[in-house]
Amino acid sequence: MRFDAILFDLDGTLLDTIPDLANAANAMREELGLAPLPQATLATYVGKGTPNLVQRTLANNPAATVPDPAQMARGLESFGRHYHAVNGDAATLYPGVLDGLAAFARAGVKMAVVTNKPTEFTVPLLERFDIASYFSGVVCGDTCEEKKPDPMPMLHACELLDVPPSKALAIGDSVNDALAAKAAGITVLAVPYGYNEGMDVRTLEVDDIVTSIAQAAQWAARQ
Repeated sequence: MRFDAILFDLDGTLLDTIPDLANAANAMREELGLAPLPQATLATYVGKGTPNLVQRTLANNPAATVPDPAQMARGLESFGRHYHAVNGDAATLYPGVLDGLAAFARAGVKMAVVTNKPTEFTVPLLERFDIASYFSGVVCGDTCEEKKPDPMPMLHACELLDVPPSKALAIGDSVNDALAAKAAGITVLAVPYGYNEGMDVRTLEVDDIVTSIAQAAQWAARQ
């Protein structure tokens, strides 16, 4: 395998977290006097971090008004409280994740998670699903000054793993992953089962599309 490091997105790539995110988002909306939204709608708001999710969720209102700073502060506090209460309850590992992680581990490559999800929610999820031990680094939405699609989190992960970007492979499900990896000079694969803000993954500028993390390990072994 020509890669020395594999960088994984979390939501929509390793774990299907939409049920918990949607439950927390709708609990926030109810608390702030708004009607619940369909899970499919809320799924299109996931990918650019919690503040973006909360802002877009609150902006979906009868008057289509963007939340002001005070509303955002209330929304963030409410969402965080509700998400802490349900984080991981209805989430599931995608098929092929455990087999893929094990295959990469057998190949001796270093692995890291690079996600826009805050640390306070990311680490408990990795531990709850017993996959934290696979990762030598975890870069979250509050680790760096910028989030994906900026390349900074990808480059930071490479620094943590002491691997040059040219020897890293990123795997994600969205335009944020594709843009961040490409800007960092990192080879990138996309999985088709994630969120990608409601857009077709085939529109992404990636090196290839794989059906699972297990297939990603097979793809990487052939390079």
